[in-house]
Amino acid sequence: MTRRSSSVTIRDVARQAGVSVATVSRYINQNAPVSPEVTERLDKVMTELRYVPHAAARHLASRKTRVVGLLLNNLHNDFFVPLLNGVEAVIRQKGYNLIIATYHADSRNQMNPPIGPHNTDGLLVFSDGLFDEDLASLNAIGFPMVLVHRMPPPSVAIPSVTVENIEATHELISHLIDVHGRKRILFLRGPEYQDDSAKREQGYKLALQEHGIPFDENLVLNGEFERNIAYQVLCKFLDNGNRVAFDAIFTGDDDAAIGALKALQQHGLRVPEDVAVIGFDDLGFAPFLNPPLTTVRAPTETVGRIAAERLFGLLENQPSEDVVILPTEIIFRRSCGCQ
Repeated sequence: MTRRSSSVTIRDVARQAGVSVATVSRYINQNAPVSPEVTERLDKVMTELRYVPHAAARHLASRKTRVVGLLLNNLHNDFFVPLLNGVEAVIRQKGYNLIIATYHADSRNQMNPPIGPHNTDGLLVFSDGLFDEDLASLNAIGFPMVLVHRMPPPSVAIPSVTVENIEATHELISHLIDVHGRKRILFLRGPEYQDDSAKREQGYKLALQEHGIPFDENLVLNGEFERNIAYQVLCKFLDNGNRVAFDAIFTGDDDAAIGALKALQQHGLRVPEDVAVIGFDDLGFAPFLNPPLTTVRAPTETVGRIAAERLFGLLENQPSEDVVILPTEIIFRRSCGCQ
């Protein structure tokens, strides 16, 4: 078990990193050069031990790279284009450089995050890019961070920018039930640890409950917010001769809707006549799908812009709102049955 930072000393850090106490001191105080390899090793050890040196705040304030980082879990779909546009506009205006890296939090036993205190002045962390304990450790040493599309861990004050998910999903599922008479609504879940996925599932279940429709786990598939995965899992579901009946699909996000529409078409099911389909995000391609996609318009570019502005607020020692939740808007098109 990792010891608390208050019981960890500079000697513990030096011993675990295999360097001298003097080297750790030079690294913390930045009063003599330390090699990149040793710097990376010390970053890792201090994070693992949750060591908070007395000079940490002074060190972070004095060392400026004029680089900020954006840590993502993948770059596989169109969702990230508007998000990056919003971030990049602020970065360019501030005269900083942006490093974008992908990292899976569950790989931390094999490798450290590629960006962090060792090569950036601050970090935007998208969704489940880091585990709660890693965020808490970085926050403890005063490293500036803003979370994107996720809430901060309990008892950790890290600013966050996200969108409203629960009520929008609740309204959209209710629309399928009340207006189009759909009651067997299949749900394509997103990634397991993503806030967006969890909150959209919460809205889905809330709408079913309010309309007296029992939640059926057989109508939930793991689409992972990715078109290829959504296509594959829905094809497997449709190929099962003993599958449960359904008359609508909430695809979780617009990217998964592409895969769902392809799977339905290949299995001879018409949208929306046989199966209504709805998404979330209102990405640029949504009105050009066949049929055009009913979805929730999320201000993704604005999320990126505000998150970057909040990060620079931290870098400039300005107070920042803890959590910003931006409103969303339902866009009705033909895929749900509306004309």
